[in-house]
Amino acid sequence: MFRSLSRLYRGLSRPTRRTTQLIWGSFSRSLVLSSQRRIPELSSFVARTNTCGELRSSHLGQEVTLCGWIQYRRQNIFLVLRDFHGLVQVIIPQDESAASVKKILCEAPMESVVQVSGTVISRPPGQENPKMPTGEIEIKVKTAKLLNSCKKLPFEIKDFVKKTEALRLRYRYLDLRGVQMQYNLRLRSQMVMKMREYLCNLHGFVDIETPTLFKRTPGGAKEFVIPSREPGKFYSLPQSPQQFKQLLMVGGLDRYFQVARCYRDEGSRPDRQPEFTQIDIEMSFVEQTGIQSLIEGLLQYSWPSDRDPVVVPFPSMTFAEALASYGTDKPDTRFGMKIVDISDMFRNTEVGFLQDALSKPQGTIKAICIPEGEKYLKRKDIESIRKFAADHFNQEVLPIFLKTNNNWNSPVAKFIMEEQGLGLIRLLETQEEDVVLLTAGEHKKACSLLGKLRLECADLLEARGVVLRDPALFSFLWVVDFPLFFPKEENPEELETAHHPFTAPHPSDIHHLYTEPQKVRSQHYDLVLNGSEIGGGSIRIHDAELQHYILATVLKEDVKLLSHLLQALDYGAPPHGGIAIGLDRLMCLVTGAPSIRDVIAFPKSFQGHDLMSNAPDSIPPEELKPYHIQVSWPTDSETKKSSLNHPCHPES
Repeated sequence: MFRSLSRLYRGLSRPTRRTTQLIWGSFSRSLVLSSQRRIPELSSFVARTNTCGELRSSHLGQEVTLCGWIQYRRQNIFLVLRDFHGLVQVIIPQDESAASVKKILCEAPMESVVQVSGTVISRPPGQENPKMPTGEIEIKVKTAKLLNSCKKLPFEIKDFVKKTEALRLRYRYLDLRGVQMQYNLRLRSQMVMKMREYLCNLHGFVDIETPTLFKRTPGGAKEFVIPSREPGKFYSLPQSPQQFKQLLMVGGLDRYFQVARCYRDEGSRPDRQPEFTQIDIEMSFVEQTGIQSLIEGLLQYSWPSDRDPVVVPFPSMTFAEALASYGTDKPDTRFGMKIVDISDMFRNTEVGFLQDALSKPQGTIKAICIPEGEKYLKRKDIESIRKFAADHFNQEVLPIFLKTNNNWNSPVAKFIMEEQGLGLIRLLETQEEDVVLLTAGEHKKACSLLGKLRLECADLLEARGVVLRDPALFSFLWVVDFPLFFPKEENPEELETAHHPFTAPHPSDIHHLYTEPQKVRSQHYDLVLNGSEIGGGSIRIHDAELQHYILATVLKEDVKLLSHLLQALDYGAPPHGGIAIGLDRLMCLVTGAPSIRDVIAFPKSFQGHDLMSNAPDSIPPEELKPYHIQVSWPTDSETKKSSLNHPCHPES
């Protein structure tokens, strides 16, 4: 089933009718109340006896009342009625005594909302639809009521009808009627319910809401600012409940979790938007292995039953290993093409740029092997790869073909192949039609470049029919032993926190903190799934003096902004740690959706706008006065510059 769903969700493509029926069928199988396995009552408290998707041959002869939308009508004889649970065929009465019923059902526009009452009967022999869960029966209608007529729609409510994302977001309430969005949001609800059960019922966690009006905090992403009625004073929306959950541990709550709303004032991407949801968790008296075991059990317990089971424990990899082998701290381990260090092969090389790279500190020569690259990569692909390396990394990439006559006018590549060819073949385990991409430079920079090219080449090969990443495979990975600090990009002499400033140093490295802080590893751990970071956490600093030193001396932050937290740590804070799972990203991967916007009911656009309501919107000056705010309108040149610099602008 998942292979079909992956094809459906990839790029909002057109689903087959078979896939649509599989999704409707999964609703019937999975709409249960978790561990109790009790079938939920879907028609309680409302004006229907059954849903459109639940009727079967076992209901023959029953009098039923259904409510739903008109999906399809054929020859004014048959009508397909749809609700959240599925589809059912309705027979439009043709006799004179039911003329009023026929008029309602024949004249109502598509997507009108109707209520019908009638008898469940068998379809005539040979007219059953085995692809439809309700395909053995139909409804012989006796009465009908038009609940609401539908005007002409901006697009058809059919998943195979192509729609731009902007149109979908503008009419999101219509887009939500589609099978795909119904499936995504209902599966999300089911998984969250299972997570609540696992945490609260099985492991004693307390579900606690934390404020969304908070104060500005140092470091991290930009925060949304909210004006108050006190002149010059503002709230901020929290990037996460980080400080609150630590304070709850000081308060003795011991085990906290929350399905938390978080906010960051930054542009949207396929895996990020200004407001998002995370499963936020904190525990007292815990170590890193305890948090990891908890999350592995949580995902195993809440995982959809129609996917392959989650296998625990998850493998683990250090940050240094991930960077060296995959060029990133969130490696996709579903396929090979690992980065290989070939520096030792070229210690005595006569190639100038390789000699130059090895003579510098951290200088190295790295390579990746593209399987059957000679067969699938075109000359323009190689040129694009080399241009990307030059433009974004200021690095040279040499493509090396095992058949030296194919090295496309590159005498250096031919020379390397002749000089070190057998060694390359041995180290990289290359085959005859493979292509080697070689680069030289500083270790981190060379690895990062090849990590990007590894993913880019995987995309190119898969676009040409090579299967590298099985869409039905979920490859979890813990990445651990991150540095506690990174040099700031704008000023490498200063340090910034790699995770957040409340992350505890690794016990083995604590002696470096006061002399060489850049050498300190952290007790920070990330959870990676198929090359996407879906969770991150750490063991926290629970000693006020250590926290003050890191904030004030190492990071040079204003400790007054965090005086409340420092004071709390001085009042008997227990050792504690936690993690946050990105719910939107997790669901995006589970459903195979191309973007987190396909697993969020009312998402924002790439520009962070709500296209449906036109938010954000302007406010009249008189309504701003109580907040002591005046708008300073940008000049035309500033507006143009802002537009050009916007991440979604075609020229940026």
